[in-house]
Formats: sequence, structure tokens, C-alpha cells
Amino acid sequence: MIKSISVFCGSSAGTKEIYTQQAFDLGKLFAMNNIRLIYGGASIGVMGAVANGSLSANGEVVGVIPHFLNKKEIAHTGITELITVETMHERKLLLHTMADAFIILPGGYGTLEEMFEAITWSQLGLHNKKIGILNLNGFYDQLILQIEKMITEGFIDQKYRALIFECNSIEAVMDEMTCIKK
Repeated sequence: MIKSISVFCGSSAGTKEIYTQQAFDLGKLFAMNNIRLIYGGASIGVMGAVANGSLSANGEVVGVIPHFLNKKEIAHTGITELITVETMHERKLLLHTMADAFIILPGGYGTLEEMFEAITWSQLGLHNKKIGILNLNGFYDQLILQIEKMITEGFIDQKYRALIFECNSIEAVMDEMTCIKK
């Protein structure tokens, strides 16, 4: 049963309000379903929105942030637990090991790095956790096409396509995770 989900997402808000609004709503849905949110620890951008959504419904929120990003990303001081680590590697390790599953929201390079590491670890058999891409507003359409091309061109075996799934709504991604109360 899924009790904790790591959300990989941007510390920026992006150019469309849908990204922060849906992140807020996802966090709220976590809380309503007693799912602990684990995320990058920032109070700003999509990260801050998902944390604030969970907190708005009295959810449990754990942030993991390297000390050198405390100032840059502005650590969220109102969450349940803020874990400060030394390196990005330590951060990613905790984000991966503390979670039962992963959801990817819009973000930048760091978000992609976290997502691909989770996929790679699954491919290598280091975990068998669900990995869901929340493809809001078609944000990940081109990435999904690139993954399909990598399969077609023989760089990813077709059987590994099943390591990830994508959905266009928070309800669909949570339903796929099988953690929505009916």
C-alpha cells in the first residue's frame, strides 16, 4: 500500500498558473488520502504549491534540502519535517528511499534528473515503485515522444516502457497509484 509519495517538481512556478494550482490540489489530495508528501523542501514554485496544498488539509509533509540551497530555494519552514543534507546526492537518495512511489510534475533539469534516476533504478531492479508522470497541459508530450523514439531506435527495451505511466489529471495519476479513497 502506498503511504508516502515523492513528488519531483520545479522550484519555479512556470509560466502557467495550472502548474501551481494542480500541484496545490495534488498536495491536498495526498492529505485527504493520508499520504505523506516527500519533496525537495522549497517554499516556492511548484514545490511550494504541492507542500502548501498538503498542509492546507493537515497533511504530513517532509522536505529534503541541501544546506547550500536553503537560501536559493528558500526552505519551507512550515512543513512537518525539514531534513537538511550536505549534497544533492544525499537529497536524491532520501527522496527515493523514503517513498513508496513517485509522481513527476512540471519542472526543469533537476526534476528530469530525479525522474530518470528513479526510472533507471527501477530498470536495474533496485526498486519496483510506481512512477507516474503528471502531464499537465501537455508539458511532457515531447519527452514522452522522445522516450518512444528511444524504444523505436533500440536504446530502451520495449518491456521497460511499463516502468512509467503518464496521466493528464491529478485524479487519474492518483487512481493509477491506487491510493484514492473511493
